[in-house]
Amino acid sequence: MKIKKGDSVVIIAGKDKGKSGKVVRALPKKNKVVVEGLNMTKRHQKARKSGEKGTMINMAMPINVSNVKLAE
Repeated sequence: MKIKKGDSVVIIAGKDKGKSGKVVRALPKKNKVVVEGLNMTKRHQKARKSGEKGTMINMAMPINVSNVKLAE
């Protein structure tokens, strides 16, 4: 895998096609990368204490490395 943490990449396929960002995390065993602010999904977070409400958080999910290319 040629893409590493800190590289600037452009998404070439998927819902965020054409957008660019910085690689926050590389997962070479799964052949995926996490790009800052892209491929966002909403995740439910349970309440930690009683009386507190659960929330929904936005989280950047991994994207296959074949769907990104290094930005020039």
